[in-house]
Amino acid sequence: MRLDDMDTSDVEVDDQRGSGRGGFGFPMGGGGLPLGRQMGCGTLALVIIIALVFGVNPMRILGGDMAPTPTQIAPQSEASAAGKGCDTDAASKFSCQTLKSTTLTWSRLFPDGQYHPPHIAFYTGGGQSGCGAAQSAMGPFYCPADEGVYLDTDFYGELTQRFGAAGDFAQAYVIAHEVGHHVQKLTGVADKVQAAQQSASRAQANRLQVAMELQADCYAGVWAAQNRERMEPGDVEEGLRAAHQIGDDVLQKASQGVVVPESFTHGSAEQRMNWLKKGLESGDPAQCDTFGR
Repeated sequence: MRLDDMDTSDVEVDDQRGSGRGGFGFPMGGGGLPLGRQMGCGTLALVIIIALVFGVNPMRILGGDMAPTPTQIAPQSEASAAGKGCDTDAASKFSCQTLKSTTLTWSRLFPDGQYHPPHIAFYTGGGQSGCGAAQSAMGPFYCPADEGVYLDTDFYGELTQRFGAAGDFAQAYVIAHEVGHHVQKLTGVADKVQAAQQSASRAQANRLQVAMELQADCYAGVWAAQNRERMEPGDVEEGLRAAHQIGDDVLQKASQGVVVPESFTHGSAEQRMNWLKKGLESGDPAQCDTFGR
């Protein structure tokens, strides 16, 4: 993916690396049952493992409300500034360039002036988000409370070394997927799904969550299709490989030896590949209706 000419001077960055803002524990929202009533320690440990590659706050898997209470919202770092932190290393720069590309793309696709980009936050090991503590084990995630994409860039190494999903397009797909969640917030989809989940059964809530994640995959494909001239040979294969490797069934098989479809929260490998491909082939966000499939 050729993004090296992207100017990142206006990308809003919260660089928490070396700031001592790490934290432990999970933010609890208003939804869901208390942890002790939901699962034992073994299942909780599995959730943490799965969250590593899902790019989602573990509390969304555990049933907590996606929206934090006001006391959970962490203030932005005083070091936050446009472009600052993008040039710390190659991974940071590429992440900022990808975010800039998604901003240009979605600004074209949204009605005039109605799109504003998320900020990107870098941390190492642990940090703070508007949704509570950010930890490397959670993988990349989007926080709707402060509209931030949170990333420990060491995750790119995990994609390559642990999950066999190497390549710059696989890395860009991670960012574009999280930006897809930002699009869902701006269009009101996220709020509607959250409201529906509050009165749904666990199985129904999981199905809604799967639809959310698959739509974000499709939106990532739309972004790539809108920038096809920047794609290089092998990029599509890199993206599809990444989507496959972080499918619920692949992860469950690797971590627990069995696949439990009722507990899926992001979709199977086949579903994730298919919806990413649908976005790539159509380039049209209107084709990403994963809820009406």
